[in-house]
Amino acid sequence: MVASAVASSSMSHLRFLHSYTFPRFESGQVQLKVAATAKVVMYQMIPPSSSAAPLIPTTVDVNLGDRSYPVYIGTGLLDHPHLLQRHIKGKGVLVVTNTKVAPLYLDKVIHALIVGNPNVSVESIILPDGEQYKNMDTLMKVYDKAIESHLDRHCTFVALGGGVMGDICGYAAASFPHGVNFIQIPTTVMAQADSSVGGKTGVNHRLGKNLIGTIYQPQSVLIDTDTLNTLPEREFASGFAEIIKCGLVADAEFFAWQERNMDALMARYPDALAYAIKRSCEIKAEIVCQDEMESGLRAILNLGHTFGHAIETSCGYGEWLHGEAVAVGTLIAVDMSYRLGWIDNSVVERANKIIKQAKLPTRPPANMTAEMFKSAMAVRMKLKIEMHGCIKGDYDRKALDETLHAFCKSLNQVFSFVLSVCNGRSFVVQ
Repeated sequence: MVASAVASSSMSHLRFLHSYTFPRFESGQVQLKVAATAKVVMYQMIPPSSSAAPLIPTTVDVNLGDRSYPVYIGTGLLDHPHLLQRHIKGKGVLVVTNTKVAPLYLDKVIHALIVGNPNVSVESIILPDGEQYKNMDTLMKVYDKAIESHLDRHCTFVALGGGVMGDICGYAAASFPHGVNFIQIPTTVMAQADSSVGGKTGVNHRLGKNLIGTIYQPQSVLIDTDTLNTLPEREFASGFAEIIKCGLVADAEFFAWQERNMDALMARYPDALAYAIKRSCEIKAEIVCQDEMESGLRAILNLGHTFGHAIETSCGYGEWLHGEAVAVGTLIAVDMSYRLGWIDNSVVERANKIIKQAKLPTRPPANMTAEMFKSAMAVRMKLKIEMHGCIKGDYDRKALDETLHAFCKSLNQVFSFVLSVCNGRSFVVQ
């Protein structure tokens, strides 16, 4: 059965990775007590536009033996060059970024890499922005730039941007020429809370998302939460699908904290954001350290992704943001868990409510049919490994069909819809 992240109505049987008492982020000063260390940290709530002095970064360690690395989290970290420079190997650096992020942060990153460090030579490549460009053609542009810049196996690649940049840059680093140093500087909620940690890299194939790739760990991850201030609202909200997922699969108290504090998160309260990102990174690091190659436990982090990837693949990469698709996929997975008797309806209601609070969609695209879902999912064959709140091993086909039909229109309904918007124009469906 399920290892039960959403396995009871009270969610009281979750395996807690750490023990916390959770404050509600409001005005004034609050205390956060980390029971594991008995350390009390004082926070002063400030509006997102505040230019308060940067704090000493919080560090989450990903303990993987000789491939261990730190995840630095804090405000203004790009203004602290030593955090980047200590992880640079060799004299050549290639910064991989995109057309949206480059005007905002590329100069600052280059300055942080070279200030007081004259022996380092920095090159950069600016790629088009969007999931639709996460493919082999774009990957080849990174290889081209590295080769043209005469970089060797002792260089360092730096990913600057969201999840797409991290995936492409990481895969390039894993394979050029046989693996080079790699640093992540994520600038979206999605990348900061999830994709920059754990080492998954790769590109999409026309038949399925992330079908080509490898697991290749970075040397460090630098999360400057100030970069979220320039994130558009839709991108900002998208990332919370992964944060909500962490609460559902691994930490019931964290999930309850999110329910109490989602308004503060959507308002971009700095301390609330920093805590949500930190806790998500801690959960993922703990799981990755136990199952780096996803042979079992790590599959719980795929909650909602089987269905979500089907939406992205069927609609065309970039039409739906990854987090939007995962949000709907999570609700489909939760619904199916309920139909299988693994959870009760209170979990379904809570999941729907928090997804709505995060300003994320709760239904798939209007033209998405159950048949389209099953066709896209069959390519990946992830039905055999998604463990939490969805499907494990020999899944119940009746429950899957019932769930998908509850969320989707039938083929006949879709055709009727298409006909209704064609204003009486005749055509033949083949």
